[in-house]
Amino acid sequence: MTDVPITNAPKRARADDARPVSRTLARAFDDDPMMRWFFPDDSSRQAGLGRYFSTLFTRQYARHGVCESTGAAAAFWVPPEGQEKAVPDAETVQELQDILGERAALFRDAVEAAAEHAPREPHWYLAVIGADPAAQGQGHGAALLRSGLARADAAGLPVYLESSKPSNLPVYGHFGFTVLGEQQLPGGGPVLWAMRRDPRTPGSV
Repeated sequence: MTDVPITNAPKRARADDARPVSRTLARAFDDDPMMRWFFPDDSSRQAGLGRYFSTLFTRQYARHGVCESTGAAAAFWVPPEGQEKAVPDAETVQELQDILGERAALFRDAVEAAAEHAPREPHWYLAVIGADPAAQGQGHGAALLRSGLARADAAGLPVYLESSKPSNLPVYGHFGFTVLGEQQLPGGGPVLWAMRRDPRTPGSV
């Protein structure tokens, strides 16, 4: 029996995909500075991240966003019309607080600080994207990026994202993102970079 290769072709992720999607993102974000700040314990980080991403996916982005996955990566996008609805409701906030425990206040402050710099113009928002490190270099993240960017380009809208991982900045730069600014998250948190990409017309580089 031959091994079946893991495809990097994006497909729409549904609520019942929560388990594989959250496992993939937990592995992808294990070395992310902000996630390590929220989940500082090495022994429990993977379990905490799995619950965290499962909650975000099932309660927010699967309902009000465009979620896609490949065999080893996942991305959560929010179109302009879904951004007000994608704000966590009280039940979601409580669930996240339970997951984060004593780090919940730091999480709340970080979210509020980032929201102060949120763009006012209509845009697509790349909330989450990550690939399993075991599949690095196989094009999974790039495929998901291109899929979402094509939607934004078709609508003639810019795309925004935030990243706390410096090594991601040139990767996003390759896809046309530029850094708008950076901020130190409150409570001694990591630096968060805000990035923007202008819409492109078909055939442009």
